[in-house]
Amino acid sequence: MKLGLNFGQDFLAHADNTALAQEAERLGLTSCWAGEAYGADAVSVLGHLAAHTTRIGIGSAILQVPARTPAMTGMTAASLDLLSGGRFRLGLGSSGPQVSEGWHGVRFGKPLGRTREYTDIIRRVLRRERVEVAGAHYTLPLPHGPGLPLKLIVHPIRERVPLYLAATGPKALELAGEIADGWLALFYSADQADHALRHIAAGRGAAGRGMDSFDVVATVPVAVHEDVEKAADMVRGYVALYVGGMGSREKNFYNEIAVRAGFEKAAHEIQDRYLSGDRPGAHRAVPFDLVDRTSLIGDEERMAARMKEFAEAGVTTLALKLMDESAPLEARIGTLRTAVRAWEKSGVAE
Repeated sequence: MKLGLNFGQDFLAHADNTALAQEAERLGLTSCWAGEAYGADAVSVLGHLAAHTTRIGIGSAILQVPARTPAMTGMTAASLDLLSGGRFRLGLGSSGPQVSEGWHGVRFGKPLGRTREYTDIIRRVLRRERVEVAGAHYTLPLPHGPGLPLKLIVHPIRERVPLYLAATGPKALELAGEIADGWLALFYSADQADHALRHIAAGRGAAGRGMDSFDVVATVPVAVHEDVEKAADMVRGYVALYVGGMGSREKNFYNEIAVRAGFEKAAHEIQDRYLSGDRPGAHRAVPFDLVDRTSLIGDEERMAARMKEFAEAGVTTLALKLMDESAPLEARIGTLRTAVRAWEKSGVAE
């Protein structure tokens, strides 16, 4: 199992995060990820990281499908791969209906069909084919107008940039297995892994491929403290944000993950409190077991044991999300180094 570092949407929160990424590279982590919602865009952050690192892979977790045309995303992937010397990994996600329709003005309906066409166009762009598509969601060129079937005029380092999908439900997981090179997972737990991996394997089988070449990237919160309860407290706000606030009562993918994991009552309480404005109550409602199953909390030895469980449950890249984000750089580097020592102790380091 490899290690990565995931800044999520928070890279710009600290000017010294560049130094943290450089330390991750020095420590031997293989990937560094950045995402977007409706704050900083991931492309600018990844371009910055490409310029300030030399070896570590840079990946989007995620670029939002409704935010860009597929051809634009293909151009972006080619550009970032060229600028980074072949280090870019393209992670995509449909986002949720609140962001898709409220921020980007794109209807959320049929996200699986849209994603399938979207990735197909990206693959064509990177192969430098003339793009002609007559799909349910995208038509290129537009008919009865001056548009021409065009091809990319720059030459990418790779015609197949590794492509990852963020997915939660069974059909989305099967699609990731079928058309992608990897899966971006949140709230991954060893006791729920078989359910997800079965669907991914079904998609791989439908495409005539096995799991050997598929990268399961699980982002895990990391909180180091000798008191495991205090470490869990450092993660509860993060869990409450996703389970309670990343979506509506009608559609919240992360709330659904918590329900499937057996925390239905807690998931509903977290959401009720969060959406009613009771953030402290939402934090308190997050069960210790939910945090513990999906995070690295406690001391080095405890983290090493959990890392081994993640590896045995199919994770091939563990992307660390540091929970002491407001701490000075030295403290965050200390957390990162502790996680690396735990990884080395775990017996699963690659």
